[in-house]
Amino acid sequence: MNNETTTLISLKEAMKRVDHKLQVLEAQFKELDFTKDSLTQKFEHHSKALANQAAHDELWTAVLALKFTSMELSILYSYVMEVLICLHTRVLEKLPDLVRGLPTLASVLRRKVNNQRIRGVWESVLEESGLEEGDITALCTFFIAYGNKAEYYVAKVRQMYIKDVTFLITNMVKNQALQDGLLRAVQVIEKGKAVKAPENQKSPLKELIPLARN
Repeated sequence: MNNETTTLISLKEAMKRVDHKLQVLEAQFKELDFTKDSLTQKFEHHSKALANQAAHDELWTAVLALKFTSMELSILYSYVMEVLICLHTRVLEKLPDLVRGLPTLASVLRRKVNNQRIRGVWESVLEESGLEEGDITALCTFFIAYGNKAEYYVAKVRQMYIKDVTFLITNMVKNQALQDGLLRAVQVIEKGKAVKAPENQKSPLKELIPLARN
């Protein structure tokens, strides 16, 4: 075997070793990419959870800091209660076979998490009423906070004491999520359906087709 042949064989073996190392490096890079993606997803999930918790804490703080008179509080409470009852009623109308299994709105909210059919109906009812999940969170928070302090007033009584409840809400409620939820609750009861204003524009909520009216 001459020197040229020996050199060629050595070169081929060296190329094989280099190729093997490249394959090992490629596998390591793929593993690193997978790890990076996994960590990124965990970080995003954690960040979202922290943001949601912060928003929830901020909402509770805003609700508990409200400075309404007892009369004003009861009037807003009455709107909130009517909306929650209305939503529960609409869900039961679409799910007559589940009436016994969904005795309260709380049961709807709890069971929709793992029941696709209930979740679909719930989302449909929200869309029909012009509401979003964030509105429900705000309204339920308000309801829980003041359920044992406020009284229920029918529409005629509410109108006797406060002529412009929309102005009251926009003037007194500074938390945007809570303000939006309360304004839309009023719209659902008085006008039939709440319609969100365009992005970055605050305007009175419009009315569309009736949803419910006591």
